[in-house]
Amino acid sequence: MNHIVLFEPEIPQNTGNIMRTCQATNTTLHLIRPLGFSLDDKELKRSSVNYAHNISFNIYNSFNEFKDKNKGEYIFLTRYGLRPHTALDYSDKNKDYYFILGKESTGIPLDILKDNIDNCVRIPMSENVRALNVSNSAAIIIYEALRQQNFNDLSLFEPESLKGKNHILD
Repeated sequence: MNHIVLFEPEIPQNTGNIMRTCQATNTTLHLIRPLGFSLDDKELKRSSVNYAHNISFNIYNSFNEFKDKNKGEYIFLTRYGLRPHTALDYSDKNKDYYFILGKESTGIPLDILKDNIDNCVRIPMSENVRALNVSNSAAIIIYEALRQQNFNDLSLFEPESLKGKNHILD
């Protein structure tokens, strides 16, 4: 199972976008306090396009509490990663993968990264940008994991319950 973990997220719109991505990908979201917003925040609800009430998410008071309650493989997305995000194998569908992203202003604390350097990855980008937006990074990593897992049970076509696979051909 895939998980997105937000370490002390600060911007409600980013978390709302990530909630929408989690809903679309059957991914569990984990939020580590402090949060820079209220979960009732209108920007959070607007950016999640009303999916926030459907998404499975858990809240923790600290990184240590998160670690105590969740076992699996932790992957840290950081500009300091020494390997690209595609270098690790996420293909085992029976394994729990926790993709951990840091807060928008400062990322994941360096002491946490140092203790987990073998599982720190970087999304390749030009030297003109220090980091991508956290919601973009979450989407990139979760879809890489899903690609390696052959997209699990996700719909590869527009569901018939919406407009259907052949909508543009009709």
